[in-house]
Amino acid sequence: MAGNNGQTTRIELPGASVDVVRKGSGQALFILHGGGGPVAAMPFVDRLAESFEVIAPVHPGFAGSAIPDHFDDLQDLVFLYLDLMDALELEDAVMLGISMGGWTAMEIAVMSTARISKLILVDSVGVKVGGREDRDIADVFATPPEELARLFWHDPANAPDPAHMTDAELEMVQANRVALGLYTWQPYMHNPKLPGRLHRIDVPTLVIWGESDGLVTPNYGRALCAMIPGAEMAIIPAAGHSPQAEQPDAFVRHVTSFAS
Repeated sequence: MAGNNGQTTRIELPGASVDVVRKGSGQALFILHGGGGPVAAMPFVDRLAESFEVIAPVHPGFAGSAIPDHFDDLQDLVFLYLDLMDALELEDAVMLGISMGGWTAMEIAVMSTARISKLILVDSVGVKVGGREDRDIADVFATPPEELARLFWHDPANAPDPAHMTDAELEMVQANRVALGLYTWQPYMHNPKLPGRLHRIDVPTLVIWGESDGLVTPNYGRALCAMIPGAEMAIIPAAGHSPQAEQPDAFVRHVTSFAS
């Protein structure tokens, strides 16, 4: 088991490999990151590793990793992580999914919760809550960067500044966007069949949302929460689409209280 400094292991699975970061000890907390990339180095993860063994895989295509040739949508990621949880022999894990990772977590949970004891969704995409012509989820690929920062962050000053990034870092950001597009583009950021399957989630579920999220608003979060039997919701003030980054103390409190 990894210590608090963390350890990265490449795990070979049928048809693909995945890098997995492990930190801390205790009950397994299986974290699926969003389109912004891996979160294992963020302060909130170190805080959670004080109470849990954090297990944080890197989606293929992110952080410089390769995308298998046969991957073409989110379902490939879902089955990869079902295989990974089997390989890790997880038991009673808390699964936490952020944004696109929340969508992935829901897809896993409607298939099987055999290795999951609780589910936490953070500003998750994955469903359509409005009508056919309603824009439920902002188009992250077509929105200008300045407007995207206003939608994403409660305080846009928290947005990463490309002017202060190295060429390698900028290349990584663009590669992450390519991977995000592969997993989420068509249909955009949702599975039309998922709402009809969410009744199958049979573990306690917490939906965490940033009050200022403009990418997927709290009303979207409330509609999603209502689709999952018995789910409860926590709104974090002064936070946008990434409450774990803007309000890490409040975020960690919600996660640890619910998971314990």
